[in-house]
Amino acid sequence: MLAQITIFDTNYQVDFKAPIDISMPLNEGLDNANCFYAPPVQFVPVRAGDFVGSTQEGGLVNFKNVQFNPHGNGTHTECVGHIATKQYSINQTLKRFVFPAWLTTVYPLKTENGDRVITKEQLEGSLPDRLPEALIIRTMPNDALKLKTNHSGANPPYIHHEAIRYLVERGVYHLLVDLPSVDREQDDGKLLAHRAFWQYPDAVREEATITELVYVPNEVTDGLYLLNIQIASFELDASPSKPVLYELATSNQ
Repeated sequence: MLAQITIFDTNYQVDFKAPIDISMPLNEGLDNANCFYAPPVQFVPVRAGDFVGSTQEGGLVNFKNVQFNPHGNGTHTECVGHIATKQYSINQTLKRFVFPAWLTTVYPLKTENGDRVITKEQLEGSLPDRLPEALIIRTMPNDALKLKTNHSGANPPYIHHEAIRYLVERGVYHLLVDLPSVDREQDDGKLLAHRAFWQYPDAVREEATITELVYVPNEVTDGLYLLNIQIASFELDASPSKPVLYELATSNQ
C-alpha cells in the first residue's frame, strides 16, 4: 500500500504496510513503564451472579474492567488541559492525526546538582534548518528496559524550559519524548517546560500536544518520518496513545 506525499516541496513515497510502532505496550501489573507513583495497571473480570468475564475462569467471553492512569502508565498524549484550570479535552484539541515528524537522538547532560537535562544548545546542534511541526526526541542510553522502568522517585531526565521555548519558536506543535515528563519530577509545581510549550496562560496553544513515554528502538535512524498519533476518544486532558512512524523514500514523481 504505497502513497505519494509532499513535504517541504519534496516528493516522498510512503509504504503504509511497514509501520514503526513507538508506543509502549500496556501490560497488567507491574511490567510497565511507570511514573509519579501511579497504581499498577489492572485488568479485572466483571463478576455478576454466575457470570465471570474471563474465559480462563470458565466464562464464555472475556469482559474486563481496566484501571490505569494515562499520565503514569505507558505512552500517552496530553493537551493543555493537563495544567489548565479551564477544561480542555485531548479528544477535542487533537484535530489532525498525521504529521511530518523529525526524529533526533540526544544524551541528557548531567548538571552540577545531579539532574540530567536536555538543553537548548543540544537541540540547536541536532535539528535541521527546516523543522516539521512534530518532533520526536529519543534519549540515550536507549534499551528495552525503558519499557518497564519505574521512574517514580528516581529524578529522571527532563527538558530545560529554554529548550522548550526554542522548539516553540521553531514551530513545533507536537512533541514526543521517551521521558516520563518534559519537566523535572519534583519542581515545586512550576511546570516550566509544560507552561512554555503551551504558552500557558498568556497565549495558549490549544492545538499543541505532548506525548510522553514513547520508545524508539535503536535501529530506527534519526531523520524525517510520517507520524500518525492514535488516541482513544476520551474527553479528558490525556489519552493512552499509539504513535506510529512511517519511513519516507524520495520519489521521482
